[in-house]
Amino acid sequence: MAEVKEYLDIREINGYTIHHTPFHPADGTPKIRTLVYIGTPQNDQFTGVQEPQSLAEHISRSQGPSGLNIDYLFSLEKALAELSPESGDEHVTDLSNRVRIVLESGGTSASAGVSDAAVSSAALFKNDIMSASPPVSQEPAHFQQDHSVEEQEETEKME
Repeated sequence: MAEVKEYLDIREINGYTIHHTPFHPADGTPKIRTLVYIGTPQNDQFTGVQEPQSLAEHISRSQGPSGLNIDYLFSLEKALAELSPESGDEHVTDLSNRVRIVLESGGTSASAGVSDAAVSSAALFKNDIMSASPPVSQEPAHFQQDHSVEEQEETEKME
């Protein structure tokens, strides 16, 4: 667990802040306190609200140190669908579908060098996700922000 948290702290530190929120398991077991990384408007990397189609086109042609943005997006969508029927996310699903259309049409991604393998991967993810079709939860989340990694570590020691 500590190894995963250390990796995420390094990977997410430039664009996200650490928060806690209660998590209510779908099987009815007692809620647990979870750690999440959230991009907030106070962060220099925060870009604000973006038009979904422009964002999908940007994702379809972008990559970072960890790999292609489409792989991250499609993996997130698949992981959410596999968690439980209630764990889908309307924004993630919409964005994924828009990226698939961009990739299938050869839109902006083709000129950016997205491989045929990436387009095939998008089609496979689409088939996997469409068969799962989880409903989307509209329940708002309530988050408590931790102000630093050090503060977060102290909080975890006390639990």
